Amino acid sequence: MTFKEQIQQGIPDILPAKKKYDLEMNHAPKRKDILSIDEKKLALRNALRYFDKKQHAELLPEFSKELEKYGRIYMYRFKPTYKMYARDISEYPGKSEQAKAIMLMIQNNLDDAVAQHPNELITYGGNGAVFQNWAQYLLTMKYLSEMTDKQTLTMYSGHPMGLFPSNKNAPRVVVTNGMVIPNYSKPDDLEKMNALGVSQYGQMTAGSYMYIGPQGIVHGTTITILNAFRKIKKAPKGSLFVTSGLGGMSGAQPKAGNIAGCITVCAEINPKITKVRLDQGWVDEKISNLEELVTRVKSAKESKETISIAYLGNIVDVWEKFDSENIHIDLGSDQTSLHNPWAGGYYPMDISFEEANVMIAEKPKLFKNKVKETLRRHASAINKHAIKGTYFFDYGNAFLLEASRAEAAVYKDEDGKFCGINEVKVKSDDFAYNSYVQDIMGPMCFDYGFGPFRWVCSSGKQEDLVKTDAIACKVLEKIKKNSPVEIQQQMTDNIQWIKGAQENKLVVGSKARILYADAEGRIKIAKAFNKAIKKGKIGAVVLGRDHHDVSGTDSPYRETSNIYDGSKFTADMAIQNVIGDSFRGATWVSIHNGGGVGWGEVINGGFGMLIDGSKEASMRIESMLFWDVNNGISRRSWARNKEAVFAIKRAMKAEKKLQVTLPNLVDDALIDSIN
Repeated sequence: MTFKEQIQQGIPDILPAKKKYDLEMNHAPKRKDILSIDEKKLALRNALRYFDKKQHAELLPEFSKELEKYGRIYMYRFKPTYKMYARDISEYPGKSEQAKAIMLMIQNNLDDAVAQHPNELITYGGNGAVFQNWAQYLLTMKYLSEMTDKQTLTMYSGHPMGLFPSNKNAPRVVVTNGMVIPNYSKPDDLEKMNALGVSQYGQMTAGSYMYIGPQGIVHGTTITILNAFRKIKKAPKGSLFVTSGLGGMSGAQPKAGNIAGCITVCAEINPKITKVRLDQGWVDEKISNLEELVTRVKSAKESKETISIAYLGNIVDVWEKFDSENIHIDLGSDQTSLHNPWAGGYYPMDISFEEANVMIAEKPKLFKNKVKETLRRHASAINKHAIKGTYFFDYGNAFLLEASRAEAAVYKDEDGKFCGINEVKVKSDDFAYNSYVQDIMGPMCFDYGFGPFRWVCSSGKQEDLVKTDAIACKVLEKIKKNSPVEIQQQMTDNIQWIKGAQENKLVVGSKARILYADAEGRIKIAKAFNKAIKKGKIGAVVLGRDHHDVSGTDSPYRETSNIYDGSKFTADMAIQNVIGDSFRGATWVSIHNGGGVGWGEVINGGFGMLIDGSKEASMRIESMLFWDVNNGISRRSWARNKEAVFAIKRAMKAEKKLQVTLPNLVDDALIDSIN
């Protein structure tokens, strides 16, 4: 059976043979036993409804065993035998080019080289899933192969509800993930619904088919590190950046450190993912011994090397050892998956990786206590370095949030001493350290409208990627000549980035690229691509972005942490963003509860758009991308962020049809006069 035929058959009538559990693959940890006996029966009923009744007797014990052994029903038997990767768009069956583009992006998310736990359909973040099980994948791909440009596929947390009549200007797919009623959003509620097979955590770009491998976060991390060094007025050369996490998106950190030009030490507890990053060239060296690490870092500092080192072990050991050895850390952060602290997102000290994975499932309360104890030690060690001059920032992974919940000393009292939440009267989000958005990305990028614009060459050809890089660079250089001084640094950084993108070998999976651009840059780059496609110079291109952007995400501890008018816990912006994108020309849209900082902590939305060289594509580019950025700038402007006020005034001057309500500023002395 050909690849196209396998896609078109969907769930096979004849059961495929059972698959051998691949011990070499990086698998998701076993989830805790959360369901009652009756709920387990319900989970099995839910799983079996994908299959003909005649197959139930054979599948029931198999699915029951998966639920018992892994805490989820993944339906391993139904994973396709063909290689999973982003093919040339022409290789996909179908009646709609837009649908084919979506199939391409789904397969890229599940590519073994891209996904963190590919057999469990998890792209990154420990639980950021594309689908809940393989039946959903098979059925979705079948629907996409059948749909026309007058239908829309609706996706409910990985489940393809069906094809519905719509029109050619509507999105081809509308995705929702984890949209749970607020009163039922406690962590155990979410775990239970996922185990039942009725909801999932789509992360940010996993469940919306827009993940492009670690490259996406490499760029954002590079920009963050460069600006962090600017903030502390220190050159990266010979300076030390200490962090943790090599799985999924966090694996980008050592690569970004190399591009920025500093010394990076990144701790990781999982030996398999450490090997993957070493083999991929995303980290230069691996060290498992603390004494050896100390010697190596001292040598790198002395010779001012640009080097990235993976430490196979717990990050807290590094912070504590560097303190006792008096090794100065210039920048510090953490990018473990602390949005998922009780199920493998963060590992405790003093027990092995294997022991911890057993404890997650069999002794979840003990595991939780050990994680909290480790977080307290982690924060304490960071505080010791901060007193010596280390600049530590929360990298949006809920580190400070979970550390505060563990009663770690991540606050300061009136005398400036570090303390826990119970030791001082402060707001629960008034941490001793700022998030990187508050200090760096918010005022320097997001408020000006700069965020992670990305594209994927649907041909899969390297030459198309090279050509699009050149087109984007030429457009940015032209824009920079007349850009205001306020955004000259952003323009310079991104031109430098795109020029070095190929030599840094950033592509994993699809032939994709990312750079930070504002609405003007995104529209002009996209239109230039569209012209090149029309002339036959390149194939069709899929446009998108990370949800970690100007408008797409309402996340009080990350993307909107620099919103100070009291609205950072509201989610109007993300919802408006997705609704607006859907009728302005997006090929697909997605809205998720959860992403980056955890399920229940954030609402985020994204889009994908196929451009094919047509006049209609040009119109969609202008309409949708303008809104997609300026929606967020207007909200940030209304919050009185001065950079956003500047940016939205500039946008209104450029587009006369844009009229935004501007804030009137109040004299501080007048407000302070109120008792």
